[in-house]
Amino acid sequence: MSSLAVPFYQRRHKHFDQSYRNIQTRYVLEEYAARKAASRQAAYYESSGLGKTTCRLCARRARTLAHETMQESRKRTHEQKSHASEEKRIRFASELSALEKEIHTARHRAREQLDRLAIQRMVEENMAMERHAVEERISRAPEILVRLRSHTVWEKMSVSLCFTVQGFPTPVVQWYKNEELITPASDPAKYRVESKYGVHVLHINRADFDDSATYSAVATNVHGQASTNCAVIVRRFREGEEPHPAGIMPFHLPLSYDVCFTHFDVQFLEKFGVTFATEGETLTLKCSVLVTPELKRLRPRAEWYRDDVLIKDSKWTKLYFGEGQAALSFTHLNKDDEGLYTLRMITKGGVNECSAYLFVRDADALIAGAPGAPMDVKCHDANRDYVIVTWKPPNTTSQSPVIGYFVDKCEVGLENWVQCNDAPVKICKYPVTGLYEGRSYIFRVRAVNNAGISRPSRVSEPVAALDPVDLERTQTIHVDEGRKIVISKDDLEGDIQIPGPPTNVHASEISKTYVVLSWDPPVPRGREPLTYFIEKSMVGSGSWQRVNAQVAVKSPRYAVFDLAEGKSYVFRVLSANKHGISDPSEITEPIQPQDTVVVPSAPGRVVATRNTKTSVVVQWDKPKHEEDLYGYYIDYSVVGSNHWEPSNHKPIKYNRFVVHGLETGEQYIFRVKAVNAVGFSENSQESEAIKVQAALTCPSYPHGITLLNCDGHSMTLGWKAPKYSGGSPILGYYMDKREANHQNWHEVNSSLITRTIYTVEDLTEDAFYEFKIAAANIVGIGQPSDPSEHFKCKAWTMPEPGPAYDLTVCEVRNTSLVLLWKAPVYEGKSPITGYLVDYKEVDKEDWITANEKPTAQYIYTYIYLHEGHTYVFKVRAVNDAGVGKSSEVSEPVLVEARPGTKEIFSGVDDEGNIYLAFECKEATDASHFAWGKSYEEIEDSDKFKIETEGDHSKLYFKNPDKSDLGTYSISVSDTDGISSSFVMDDEELERLMAISNEIKNPTIPLKSELAYEVLEKGEVRFWIQAESLSPASTFRFVINDKEVENSDRHKINCDRPNGIIEMVMDRFTIDNEGTYTVQIQDGKAKNQSSLVLIGDAFKAVLAESELQRKEFLRKQGPHFSEFLYWEVTEECEVLLACKVANTKKETVFKWYKDGSGIDVDEVPDLQKGECHLRIPRLSRKDEGVYKATLSDDRGHDVSTLELSGKVYDDIILALSRVSGKTASPLKILCTEEGIRLQCFLKYYNEEMKVSWSHRESKISSGEKMKIGGGENFAWLQITEPTEKDKGNYTFEIFGDKESFKRTLDLSGQDRGKVIGGLPDVVTIMDGKTLNLTCTVFGNPDPEVVWFKNDKALELNEHYVVSLEQGKYASLTIKGVTSEDSGKFSIHVKNKYGGETVDVTVSVYRHGEKMPEVKPGQLAKPRPIPPSEISS
Repeated sequence: MSSLAVPFYQRRHKHFDQSYRNIQTRYVLEEYAARKAASRQAAYYESSGLGKTTCRLCARRARTLAHETMQESRKRTHEQKSHASEEKRIRFASELSALEKEIHTARHRAREQLDRLAIQRMVEENMAMERHAVEERISRAPEILVRLRSHTVWEKMSVSLCFTVQGFPTPVVQWYKNEELITPASDPAKYRVESKYGVHVLHINRADFDDSATYSAVATNVHGQASTNCAVIVRRFREGEEPHPAGIMPFHLPLSYDVCFTHFDVQFLEKFGVTFATEGETLTLKCSVLVTPELKRLRPRAEWYRDDVLIKDSKWTKLYFGEGQAALSFTHLNKDDEGLYTLRMITKGGVNECSAYLFVRDADALIAGAPGAPMDVKCHDANRDYVIVTWKPPNTTSQSPVIGYFVDKCEVGLENWVQCNDAPVKICKYPVTGLYEGRSYIFRVRAVNNAGISRPSRVSEPVAALDPVDLERTQTIHVDEGRKIVISKDDLEGDIQIPGPPTNVHASEISKTYVVLSWDPPVPRGREPLTYFIEKSMVGSGSWQRVNAQVAVKSPRYAVFDLAEGKSYVFRVLSANKHGISDPSEITEPIQPQDTVVVPSAPGRVVATRNTKTSVVVQWDKPKHEEDLYGYYIDYSVVGSNHWEPSNHKPIKYNRFVVHGLETGEQYIFRVKAVNAVGFSENSQESEAIKVQAALTCPSYPHGITLLNCDGHSMTLGWKAPKYSGGSPILGYYMDKREANHQNWHEVNSSLITRTIYTVEDLTEDAFYEFKIAAANIVGIGQPSDPSEHFKCKAWTMPEPGPAYDLTVCEVRNTSLVLLWKAPVYEGKSPITGYLVDYKEVDKEDWITANEKPTAQYIYTYIYLHEGHTYVFKVRAVNDAGVGKSSEVSEPVLVEARPGTKEIFSGVDDEGNIYLAFECKEATDASHFAWGKSYEEIEDSDKFKIETEGDHSKLYFKNPDKSDLGTYSISVSDTDGISSSFVMDDEELERLMAISNEIKNPTIPLKSELAYEVLEKGEVRFWIQAESLSPASTFRFVINDKEVENSDRHKINCDRPNGIIEMVMDRFTIDNEGTYTVQIQDGKAKNQSSLVLIGDAFKAVLAESELQRKEFLRKQGPHFSEFLYWEVTEECEVLLACKVANTKKETVFKWYKDGSGIDVDEVPDLQKGECHLRIPRLSRKDEGVYKATLSDDRGHDVSTLELSGKVYDDIILALSRVSGKTASPLKILCTEEGIRLQCFLKYYNEEMKVSWSHRESKISSGEKMKIGGGENFAWLQITEPTEKDKGNYTFEIFGDKESFKRTLDLSGQDRGKVIGGLPDVVTIMDGKTLNLTCTVFGNPDPEVVWFKNDKALELNEHYVVSLEQGKYASLTIKGVTSEDSGKFSIHVKNKYGGETVDVTVSVYRHGEKMPEVKPGQLAKPRPIPPSEISS
């Protein structure tokens, strides 16, 4: 495969959109077709003034002019040759004479030189003898005149170590680092050695943290040697900057050769940091830069690099530098953009740079569980119809493994993506064929796993389908006067008809699924376009098969697929043009399809080391075989979670990486896997767990130096400890002093000062001094503080107190904070009575006094501050003389709770000890958890015990009591002021002590107290259930203060998994009255439960036990499983039933009533287990005692039911319920006495509880209104109804659970009705008189009309109609004849409606047999709705 560099023909090719199809001359005529056309001509001249020929006439004129010019040139050449021959003869004679003179002169000079050499040799011998004598006098061993000096520098600064040595002979100097020889040739970019005039210099370029070491120089000659050494300390930046760039890349960014030759001072005011982003987002990396001087037309050059590659403006990245800002913008992030970004500001004075890593996570998958997109898609070996596409695989830490990839192609300018492979390709490389010559393409790749297909990768750079050989076969020769000659190899090869065979056929790439063949075109190849045919043969088969029989290949490369696995093949290639096909090429060596690149082995040991508060440096050993590696993926997991997350999303090529974005104080483990084109290696072994915290460094500088007292000869100074201890406890402080206007500093102390207050002695009175202080830890001495202000050494005699010191702000929350300080060293003339606390916002000038009255404590709590505002504070001490000096102003404090702020919490441990606990993830190994009560550090070991482990600390109360009430605080050093407090009040202390007492004196929790139950045989079971019992638990039963052992009478058992303890008493008697107790012990926990069975409680248990025993004996023979009971059927029959059990064929069953047997029609089937006795119509005669008996040789059983009294009443109620459901609506019947209201029921008995009511008043039976009923109906007789009898009538029947009502409205607003009196059929002998009479009703009074055969009846002497009292209507037919047979109808109607009643009249003659008519059939009325009446 070709290198990653873009070939010249790809760089020159212009990638047009689809418009090139219409304007093909844009490229073809200028580059491709013009040169190909030129190859068909012998040679031609092209003048810049003539331009290109566009017609035949112009071409003919050009050829004539060229011929004439050639003839003149030949004539001129002949004349010049004749003249030149005469001049040559004359020149030869003169040159011969001159040569003789030169020979004579040379001999003379040679003689003089030999004489001079002899004299010089004699002089040198004499001088050598004198020099030897002098050297013996001056020879001496090396002596170092100026020794090496130690240096402390910042990272990325250069350092030069120099010393001076003398000696004779000149000493040879060698440099050592930690006793290892330095060879500058091994790393010329790092070291450079100079030696001049005895001064020897070692230059260390861009020092990093690893250059901190002891450097030695050894000078040696024949007389001895001398050495000198020094220490070089490379420090990290003060403000918590990382000790290494984010990626820690083991390479050096190349310096640009285009250096700005103007000196600028460049400072980074604001740098971009480690950034996390997601695919598809837009992002800008910014740096604020201060350039001095600021020139409008001249400025430094800003360059951006990603992983050592210079970034330029493109579709994906935009660069900007101006107005004090350098920016790099990403229009659409992809994982291709992940890497270490470096901004370099290049000036004459050097290079300033800053670096940080950009992490780009996968975008959310379109399908859940699908892999991330591949990246870094590139094209190689592009030809006329062929290109190889490569890419890098995505990291699949949280997804299933990738099983293959799909490659898509698209022509430049179109949006139609075409999938190139039908089945997923398993390696990260694929040869794409079938391209169209002269067109440009872009490619993308999608990954596939079991869940689905990923998002597509970023598209590749465009690539043109062109053959680079075509351009190589043309040559342009430039001649004078701007002319050029274009020569094609095709013209030199002559006329070739059939081409020769290709040469150098070989496999340029071999994989398991395909083989890529490459060859050289035939030489000579001819002028006609060439195509190729490839043939393959399995070794040993003897037959050849053409691979591309359908489509000829235009490129001298071809990918052969569909090869059998494990078989060897040979190949040959044939070239062809329009004249024919060549002979086959030479056969290749046997080729077996197989992966030449294998899956890499797992990386070696993984080591994680501390870096910053949110990052860890991970290093690992490279795998044994690291050829063809794309790089490595690093994963991390929180210890114990077993959940892995990817750290980088693009393979890195080096074996050291900084994992960012970790949580401070959390413990992590790491693993690494290698990746190449075939896939991923196995995961490496997991690293040791590491806690995320900053690496050990020197402490930061102290600050806030304050003069606390002065007596004229000494000064007492106080200061604040450094903010950061460097990860190791601060051992002490060194102080330097100097007088004002002096340059040199002098040490104050030789041994460490362990406190933040110190008295400097032996000072000059009235002199001014300034001081600086440096802190030291196990790593070394930190940077000194800034010099203090000038303090005058004059004794303090003022009556007011001196300043308070060591102001500390803690417990910063959204609207409050706590301010602490220490009392002044100088009290003044009287004791201090209190303190005034002042504060102000940083952007304001006026101070505000927080407390009107001085506070006597060394603490003040602010609770009404504004969230998000920044404040400063100071304290003034007060005594009787007045207000003293103000303390140093505190550092600015932003009033805002830190994210994830935690508070002190209380609890009780497993031993019952009360504690306060605090957790601080930001704590380091150097952090100290300082507990305090009332903000004074706790030192009483008799009352408290402090236990600190890692980032957790607990304060235990040894003997908690009321004296422990108060406010408890904690502060954690070496953090950004993390602190908290907790108020222990009465309620909280009582709660904790109750929990403590419960733990120290534990009880076994019970699910159920001691209880009893009577078993089937009359046994009594006593049982208790605990929440849980361990296998080592013990128990005992105590009855009346006497322990009971397990025996046949008392069966004791324990089910420990379920916590159940039970005792079963086989025979419960009168002697068992008393108290029952169970005692349980499980470890330290105890419990017991008692049950008192005395008096009535005992008698109830005893009676139930005896009953159950009798029941058990009864059930040994035939018995009733359910005793006699009754039920009412839907037919209103009473059913006596019982259920039997344990019967056999010989068992006899009998029914009895009042002691007498009852004969039943059907003997009950005892095998069914149920027996029934049916009482059809219950009445008083059915009252009595019913009994059922069972008997056989095993015994007998009796069941009795007394059907009387309440039982009989209950049955009647049940009958009323069933019958009430069948009650019909109330009917009106006209009788001779008046009106009868009737309700039909399925069953009616006068003993049923019923009631009649009129207008909601209950009706009692009497002469006016009589109540009665029959077997299946109930009635109410209204005798001679009057106007008072109008209204609602209600019939109600009461059941056992509900009642049933039926209502009839006899109020004035009723439609016309025929109440009664008309039969449906009337039979009469002719000659008789027929009288049809009925009662009508309605309010208002209805209108009565008679009809015959649906026609109004014409009234005459034969038909007479009457209506008496408005309610008795009659039709009289005098002397009926056969013509009177038919249907007679009466219409009764008013405005509310009416009814029609039909009567069929049948007339028979005398002597005929009278037709049979069913008696008692009344005519049924048909209603007339009001609408018919109105019409």
